[in-house]
Amino acid sequence: MRKLIAGNWKMHGSLADNEALLRALCGGLAAGVHADVAVCVPAPYLAQVQALCTGSPVTWGAQDVSAHEAGPYTGEVSASMLRDFGCRWAIVGHSERRQYHGETDEIVARKAQQALACGITPIVCVGETEAERAQGDTEIVVKRQLAAVIHVVRHCISEIVVAYEPVWAIGTGRTATPEQAQAVHAVLRAQLRAASASERRVRILYGGSMNAGNAAALLAQPDIDGGLIGSASLRAHEFLQIIAAAS
Repeated sequence: MRKLIAGNWKMHGSLADNEALLRALCGGLAAGVHADVAVCVPAPYLAQVQALCTGSPVTWGAQDVSAHEAGPYTGEVSASMLRDFGCRWAIVGHSERRQYHGETDEIVARKAQQALACGITPIVCVGETEAERAQGDTEIVVKRQLAAVIHVVRHCISEIVVAYEPVWAIGTGRTATPEQAQAVHAVLRAQLRAASASERRVRILYGGSMNAGNAAALLAQPDIDGGLIGSASLRAHEFLQIIAAAS
């Protein structure tokens, strides 16, 4: 299974910066790269990214999607709208959405369901806070978060991507050790195996300050199938190094 390296630009970008970044990224991808590459960008830039990346090895997606199909939901962006812009991916349940927007496990599950209904692969984020890890609750938390999605999408579970993102390692410069990350990925893999006979089709990414310096060690772990990259995805040279480590 090819590894997936997905960049999450978060709330960064401009028309000029995006073009420079994507031209450098697309131009720097060697023909021998054996990893899938994606960028998940702010919604206003989806048309630009579609125009710049069509025909390249870089696929694109959104950082969120509505839990609703359509209707009076001002400010929301539906999965069908994302499909109009050729989105292949949609991040759901990122810890920043859970923390700042009050998203529950059930809302995240409905968002995943909406994405799948429109042929978009949800990248389902799970992860524990520092306090939850200190209390020994890491496994309980990530299994609960993933269980909510499994319950809602059921027979489509093999069509999702899971991203383990320890909240204490996001944007902090701290990273789970390869052994810590692998231990949680193994728990998630076992949970997926119990839910689907096709669990090996599900890629489990690590997302928590992965960078050019630690990518190779993390990606060498047996149950780490790629990375959800934050700030490092905004620097083409570093993002290319991570992609090379996944190849």
